[in-house]
Formats: sequence, C-alpha cells, structure tokens
Amino acid sequence: MPRFNYHAIELVTGHARQGVLDANNRETAVTVLKSRGMTPTKLIAESGLMPPKPAKADVGNRAHSRWYLRIGRVLSGAALAVFTRQLAMLVRVRMPLLRGLEVLGRQERNLAFRAVLEQMAAHIRSGGTLSESLRQHPRIFEPLYVNMVRAGEAGGALEVVLGRLAQFLEKSQQVRGRIKVAMTYPLIIVIVASVIVLGLMTFVVPKFEMIFAGTLKGQALPALTQFVLGVSELLLHHAITTLVLTVVLIGLMQVVVRTPTGARLLDRTKLRLPVIGELLRKAAIARFTRTFGTLLASGVPILQALATTGDTSGNVHLADAIRQVHDRVKEGEGVARPLRATDVFPDMVTSMIEVGEETGALPDMLSRIADTYDEEVDRSVDALTSLIEPLMIVLMAIMVGTIVIALFLPIMRIVQSLG
Repeated sequence: MPRFNYHAIELVTGHARQGVLDANNRETAVTVLKSRGMTPTKLIAESGLMPPKPAKADVGNRAHSRWYLRIGRVLSGAALAVFTRQLAMLVRVRMPLLRGLEVLGRQERNLAFRAVLEQMAAHIRSGGTLSESLRQHPRIFEPLYVNMVRAGEAGGALEVVLGRLAQFLEKSQQVRGRIKVAMTYPLIIVIVASVIVLGLMTFVVPKFEMIFAGTLKGQALPALTQFVLGVSELLLHHAITTLVLTVVLIGLMQVVVRTPTGARLLDRTKLRLPVIGELLRKAAIARFTRTFGTLLASGVPILQALATTGDTSGNVHLADAIRQVHDRVKEGEGVARPLRATDVFPDMVTSMIEVGEETGALPDMLSRIADTYDEEVDRSVDALTSLIEPLMIVLMAIMVGTIVIALFLPIMRIVQSLG
C-alpha cells in the first residue's frame, strides 16, 4: 500500500502537524486526514511517482489557458479582493483548500483566472502548498500576498490571514475608488476643453486666415495671431508628424522612467510638487503602514515584512528609506529611530511607531496610522478637487479667450484701415 508524507493543520487547535499515512491513493489519504480533524496542506507520495499524463483534451485546455495568461491584465484589484474574501469564507467553514479552489474555479467567468485556479489546484493536488502555487503567478499575486499566506500556513492560521488580506485589499480598493471618483469631473473638463480648442484650431481659425490673407494683402499680423495660425497649420498639415513625435517622446520618457536613475528622479520630483507632492506622500505612508502592520499581524518576521513593504511601496524614494531601515533593524535597532533618521516620515508617524514598539502593539498602532492617513488623503483629495475645478474652468477660458483675441486683433486693424 502506498505511503504518503503529509503536512496538515488541526481544525480545532490550528496547530501544524506532519507524519506518514498509509492509503490506497491520494484522495483516500485526504479523506482519512479529514476524518481525523485535519486539513492537509502538503501530501507527497513516498514512491515519488509522477502524476499521470493529462488527456489530450486537458492538454488543449491548458494550452488555451496559457494563451489567455500571456495577454492583458489577468485580474483587477477588486476581483482579487473578492476572490480572497471567498477563499477565506470557504476555509472558515472547514472546506479543504483543494476543494475550495476547485469550487471557485468552476464558478469563475474570467477564463484567464480560471486557468490560474486550475493550475493552483493541480499544484496543491500534487502535494504543494498554497503559497507555492501563488508564487507561480507573480502577475496576479504580489510578494505581499504570497508572504502573508506563507506566514499563515506556517502558523496554522490561514483562515485569519486570508481574512486580514481580504480586508487589506478591500480597503485599498476603497481608497483608489474615492480618488478616481474625485478626479472624474476635472478629467471631463479637460476633455471638453481639448475638444473645443481642437475644433476652433482646425475649423474656425483656417477660415479667418483666408479672410486675413485676402483683406490685409501681405501686411504683418500681430505676433499672437501668427502664433495661433502657426499652431492651427501644424494641426492641419502636420498632424501625423506631430502624433509620431508625441508618441516617440512619450516612449522615450517611459524608457527613462524605467531606469533606476530615472525612476528615482521622477519619484523625488513627485514628492516635491506643491500640494500634489504632500498628497502622494500621505498616500505612500498610508500604504506603507497598512502593509507593514498587516504583515506583522499575520506573523511575518519583521525583516521580511520590511523587505516586502519596500518592494511594494510604489515609490523608489520611499523604498530606499525603508531599505535603510531594514539594514539598521538587521543590526539590532528598533524601527522608529531609523525611520526618523530618513527624514521621509513625519514625526507623528515615528512617534506613534515608537509607542507601539514600547507597548508591544506595533501592528495595531500601524493600522491606526494607516486609518489616520487614509482619512487625510480623502480630505486632501476633496480639497484638491474643489481647487482643480475652478482652475480648469479658468484655464479653458484663457485658452479660448486667447484664440478669440488673436483672431480679433487683425479684424480691429482692418476696421481702423477702413476708417
């Protein structure tokens, strides 16, 4: 009879267990462990035999799935939060992990993500762990996600960790959603203004140019009028060249930004922008504290939590500061003092972290800091939106007014010459 080496979690106590089990096949071994009140996380046959080759139809489905995985974005942030919440609920009701992934895979309408779930289920069926299967899909699951799940597996608290992870993802989506809603109206104003200006420059200005050419008969036009006419001619007769140059310029900027020096310069410039820079700093601090606190609360070691937080901070300048903190903590220091030495984090943040270290409640203190800064980000976005709206209207009025004035200056000259 085949023998299986198993790693499992006791449902009652949550303790991790491992041992050897005799069973006819893998399904029987899973059933026996479940009857003993344990959920298997890893099951390896001692014979080391490879699983049977898939049928031809299965091979075709996997090839089709790989094609889906190569294109586009596999899963949105909101969909990932929903999946995590559903998986946490299935684990909470004591459904085996493999069975839960199979259930979620059958009901998933996203073909690319359904293929991912099938691959994850196959990996776990062959004896792997959930964190190992997640690591195989870095486009969907960030290091933060994988590290938290690994910590939950090691501590026998996968249910708790998945719940915290779902809450973290849902909170992040709420913040992003509020920012998108707040920026919708200014974006509409920009689009409308661009359409109006483009229409004036391509339909109205050329007709006035013909009038000026026939009336003024070679007389010099005002400088402002010449500028507007030049822009109109550029849009009419050199639109393709302008578009190509714009695309090339944007491409060069993207290449520069992806270099370490360019990315560091761009992020540093963002943080120094008036009003917007402070908003970006608050959002980055909120993301750092929430991510760091969630990792610590899930049982991830502090050095690994700092490394993961730095990789997912979204700002190179902030990541450099976190990396400095990581190195000093590795030497035996606390977190608050190295954070204060970076001059990136406000005194309020470092002081609260210091209190959290002294009281042994650092994860809870980090979550409170994140909540505070999320609220400040909301207020800052609302204030910025209320400021952007009139600025956009004034800018649109200036652009349209400039075109109108440029066209009326020659008309006034014509009227004076006729008088």
